[in-house]
Amino acid sequence: MPANWTRIDKPEQSHQSQANVTVSSDTSFETSEIQRMEVFVPEIPNRSLNDLIVSAKVKNQIETALNSIRFHDVLYYEWNLKKIDPHGNRVAINLFGLPGTGKTFCAEAIAHYLGKSIIRVNYAEIESKYVGETPKNIKAAFNKARETGAVLFFDEADSILGKRLTNVTQSADHGVNVSRSVMLLELDNFNGVVIFATNLPRNFDGAFVRRIQAHIEFELPNEDCRMQLWNLLLPTEVPRADGITVEWLAQESIDLAGGDILNVVKLAASQAVVRSGEERRILQSDIQNAVTQVKLGKEKVGTDFSYHNQSTTTVDIVPPDKLPPDVREEYEQALEQHNVSDATSITIAVENTDSNT
Repeated sequence: MPANWTRIDKPEQSHQSQANVTVSSDTSFETSEIQRMEVFVPEIPNRSLNDLIVSAKVKNQIETALNSIRFHDVLYYEWNLKKIDPHGNRVAINLFGLPGTGKTFCAEAIAHYLGKSIIRVNYAEIESKYVGETPKNIKAAFNKARETGAVLFFDEADSILGKRLTNVTQSADHGVNVSRSVMLLELDNFNGVVIFATNLPRNFDGAFVRRIQAHIEFELPNEDCRMQLWNLLLPTEVPRADGITVEWLAQESIDLAGGDILNVVKLAASQAVVRSGEERRILQSDIQNAVTQVKLGKEKVGTDFSYHNQSTTTVDIVPPDKLPPDVREEYEQALEQHNVSDATSITIAVENTDSNT
C-alpha cells in the first residue's frame, strides 16, 4: 500500500468516518487556481509620470510606447496595423538599466497614467521547488491581471525571461524550460499591459526580446536631473549650511543614481542630527562624507553594473580524457561514489568576462 494512505475495511461505514480517510500527501501541494491568484494583489499606484525624473530622451521613449495605447484605434483600425500585428492589444515594455535609476517608479507611474491598478510580481512569488508549480503560478499572475484589468509588472525580470537551457541534464533544467515556454505562451495570449524591469538585460532570451515592443534604457541622471532629484529628495524642512545649493549638490553627486542620492540624504541627516544648537544642520562635509560612503559601498560591497563588462557563463561538453588531471581525479571519484562505470562526456561551466561586447 502506498505510504500515507489508509485502507477502508468497511465499505458500509458512515460518510462521516470516510471523511477522515487520509489521501495521498501529494495532494496537499496542489493549490487551486483561485488560491494561486490571491497571491497577486492589485495595488493602486500613487506615483505619476509628472513626478518621474529622467532625461528628455527617456521621457520621449516612454511617451512613444504609451502612444500605442492612447491611439490604439487609429493605429490598428484606421491605419490597419492589425494586418501585420494580430496581437495588437498587448503592450509589453522593458525598462532596463542601473539600479536606482527609476525603473520601478516608472512602472507604477505608467499604471497611474493608464488609470489602472498594478500587480507586482517577483521571481520569489512564482518560483517553486516543486516541479510543475512555477508554470501554474505564471498562469495565475496573468489570469489575475486579466480578471482585474491591472498592469502586470515583473521586477528582476531577467530571472523569469532568462535564456532557455540547451543542455538539459535533470528535471530542474527541464522545469526551467517549461516555465520559459509557458511565459512565452501567456505573453502571446495576453491583451493587456506588461512591464518588465531588469538590471541584467543581456540575460534575456531572444524569444522574449522579440515580443517586447519597447526597450527603454534608464541611464544615470545628468546634471539637470540630479538637481531635480536633490530638490525632490532633500526636504525643505531639513536645515542646511548656506553653501548647500542644488547646483553644488549636483556636482558632488556625479555618477550617483536617484536611489543613491536618497541614501546620501539619509546618511548626511543622520550625521547632523546628533549635533546641537546652530550646528544641528547638514554641512557640506556631511554630504561629502555620505557621498564617499555610498560610492565606496557600490564599489566594494556590490557590483558596479556595466553593460560592457559582464561575466558570462559558457557551457562546454568535453570527453573525460581531456580534463585536467585534478578535475579528472574528482570526476572518477564522483563516478565511483554514484556507482557509474564511465561516461562519454562531462559538462563544464566556465565563467569568463568579455569586455568587448
